[in-house]
Order: sequence, then structure tokens, then C-alpha cells
Amino acid sequence: MDGLSRRKMLIAGGALGALGALGAASPARAAAPARALPDWSWSPTGSVAGSGAGTDPHWEWDEQADPVLAAVIGRGDVPMVNDLLRSWTRNDQPLPDGLPRDLRDFMETARQLPSWADQDKLNTAAHFNDTKGIYTGALYGLGSGLMSCAIPHEARAVYYSKGGANMKDRIAKTAKLGYDVGSLDAYQPQGEMIVTAVKTRMVHAAVRHLLQQSPGWTGTSGDQKIPISQADILITWHSLPTFVMRKMLEWGVQITPDDSAAYLHVWQVTAHMLGVRDEYVPATWDAANAQSKQLLDPVLGPTSEGVELAGVLLGLVAELDGGLTRPLISAFSRYTLGDQIGDWIGLDQEPFWEPVISEAWPLLVAFREGLIPFPLGAEAAWTVEEVVRQFVLSFLSDGQNINITIPDANRTF
Repeated sequence: MDGLSRRKMLIAGGALGALGALGAASPARAAAPARALPDWSWSPTGSVAGSGAGTDPHWEWDEQADPVLAAVIGRGDVPMVNDLLRSWTRNDQPLPDGLPRDLRDFMETARQLPSWADQDKLNTAAHFNDTKGIYTGALYGLGSGLMSCAIPHEARAVYYSKGGANMKDRIAKTAKLGYDVGSLDAYQPQGEMIVTAVKTRMVHAAVRHLLQQSPGWTGTSGDQKIPISQADILITWHSLPTFVMRKMLEWGVQITPDDSAAYLHVWQVTAHMLGVRDEYVPATWDAANAQSKQLLDPVLGPTSEGVELAGVLLGLVAELDGGLTRPLISAFSRYTLGDQIGDWIGLDQEPFWEPVISEAWPLLVAFREGLIPFPLGAEAAWTVEEVVRQFVLSFLSDGQNINITIPDANRTF
């Protein structure tokens, strides 16, 4: 990949794509009206569990994690717990001594892979992420990451969370989730994805508890009384693998049935490890697309918080080359997300770059997939790819010494 290591692409691709998982934010303006929650009719027969109560996930949260983290916060144990968990990094490591008993019991249960996890599929998914990293990296960062700015619940929740005060630090922490989920040993003993997922699940529970005490969040949450519901996690989930797979197929990326199933599987396992009930985790891509249409599509829309968040994300591009990079990135994101979402999140119109990308990117994909010889207009095509690559690299971290910590307060203003 022309000097761009697989590790770096995965880290950076996940950095924005997983943005909502840990929370990032920007200064907000006046809140836009909240929308009504969409009706729920998706059947649990389409889930990995194959059955379930069929309850609406908009009104379900995390009954295992939530009371435990509320108690940890209430006792003032957060600093001590964060200090102890700093050294817990590998899947096969025992939990550190000294953790509160209720938290230890929860974590020992939460770290167990589901019985339906298939290590062969997880290994195949790692190889797929390795070979298709240019596409997944671009789509996580310039598709999913910016799409999160058009998800109102997500934009508002991340704004008021503690992590929103430091965007660069927050992106570094979300980068770890993005790297670990695509690493070759993600769910093997020597990997780190189980640890990352459990810590992320605990962060969600802490934010869920704390934001109910935030006047800013309660004033903009509309009909949502508790943040980060099962539906909210699923919405973010669909903005990642469901969206990415759909776009890769639209682009003509060559994906075998085994690779397709494996890519879905690693994200199914990840959803479970983040606390999503199995009855909500889609069993097939058809089921995922049907659920996405019911959950994700109806909630997309503009908010002042989302516009500000997108502005901060694109503002980081100025660290690369403000003259070329930001216009091209805005154009590529419009190409990926469409003009409506682009307008909702305040992306600039780029009359020069938009037609260039719409012509050059399909040629570049076809060349990479071995469908055509070196494309005409190669200079434009490689310019687009290089800027996309450099944007991904701008969120670079080596995936080490990144400590996901539990918050004990909301963002201060």
C-alpha cells in the first residue's frame, strides 16, 4: 500500500468510524428539534439468536453493565479502577487484583466470547481487512465517521460527554477500537479486542449514567430519557459494517462469499461484546440491511451539534494541507455519503473536485480489483487516493499505550 502499513490504515480507519463508540464532541449551537423514535418491527428471527422477545431496542439499555458502573461512580472508585485497568491490555490477561467485587464479576462475564463465535471466520475477516484496507479505511473515516455527525442522538451524546473536551485524545482512543477489531489476532488470546470491547462497554454505561445529570443533554434529548440505548448502538453499528459493505459492493470491489460472511461475523461478535443483545444482532446481510433501513435511515438529519462536530473533524485536515486536502476530502465525503447528508453536516460544495472524484475513483477501484489496466487519467486518480490516504494517516497512532478510561463526570463548559 505504498508504504502505508496495514496497522496504520486499520487504526486510522477505525479512528473516525468508531467515533460514536467512545464519544467526541465540538462546541454546540442552538439545538435542533428532536425527532420521534421510529417504530420497531424487526423480527428477532433474523438475529444470531434466532428468537427473542422482540422488544423495542430504543427502550433497552445494558442491564448488566449499567447498575455496576453507576455504583462504581457513586462510590468514587473511578480513579482507582482506571489506574488498575491501565495494565490490563491483552485478552488472555487475568483481571488486576484490587478491583471492586461487583465490577470484577461483571468483567469476568463480559469478557467471554459468545458461544457462536467462529475463530475461522474471525481469521478470514482479519485477512479481508488486510487486503481491502484502502476501501474500509476510506469508508470508515470519510463515510461512517462523518455520517455520525448526521445521527442526532449520537451528535448530542458525544457533545456533552467528558471526552468531548479533547478531540485529538478522543480520536486516539477510538482509534484503538478501530485497530483492534481489524487486527489479525483480534479475538485470539494474544489480541486486545476483548479488552477494548469490555472497556468501551463500561464507558458507555458510565456515560449513560452521567448524561442523565447533564442539564445540557437533558435539555436537548427530546423523547430520550437515557442515552446510548441498544438502538443507538445498533445505529452506529450499521453506520460501520452495513454501510461499508454496501458501498464496497456499489464500487465494484471483489468480495467472495466467505469474505463477506467473515466481515459480517467479526462485527457480529463485536456487537455482542459491546453489550448488544443477541436477539438484535443481524444474522445475515439481508437482515442487517433490513434493520438498517428501520433504524439508521429514518433518524439521519441535521443538528447544530452535528454541523459543529463535522467542522472540527474537517478542521483537523488543515494539519495536512489546507489548500488541497480539505476541499478534496469534502468532495470525497459528498461522493461517499451523498449531497443530502453533506448538506446536513455542512460540507462545502466543491465544483472542481466532485466531478473529478466521481470519474477517477471508480477507475481506481476497477484498476485495484484487476478489472481494467492502468486507468486513463491516472494522475487525477492517484491524487485522490493519496489525499484520502493522508487524511487517514492524520489520525495515526501506533495502537499502543492508548488507555481507554471510565469517565466520572460530564463535560464542563
